[in-house]
Amino acid sequence: MQGSCLCGHIRYEVTRLASPIRHCSCRTCRKAHAAAFNTSSSARQADFRWLAGEDELKAYESSPGKRRFFCGHCGTQLVAQRSGSDRVILRVATLDDDPGQVPAGHIWASHEVPWLAYGPQVPAYPEWEPSTAE
Repeated sequence: MQGSCLCGHIRYEVTRLASPIRHCSCRTCRKAHAAAFNTSSSARQADFRWLAGEDELKAYESSPGKRRFFCGHCGTQLVAQRSGSDRVILRVATLDDDPGQVPAGHIWASHEVPWLAYGPQVPAYPEWEPSTAE
């Protein structure tokens, strides 16, 4: 599977995921991703490699021993890594290919925002919402 950032400067490849895909609603993920939750999995370092733009990565230590790596051009978070770990925490939304699995769980649900609503009760459109006359 391959993945990339929004601007395409940074690209990576992962041969297989090492953990289930999970959503995370912790406050740190919400702030870091500017979203209601983050979706991630992990990959062993041996199963992950940068294809392009590794020298353009920037890092931020969001909590002691955990660094989040993002594109220095567009700001897309791609992976995170804890000190001493042989795994990267992969931001699944940056994959360009289908990982062949769906999320298996949701962690830090206690931090979920009260305004989050999704499912059949929320209107959905294939692309933009149709224009309405006023």
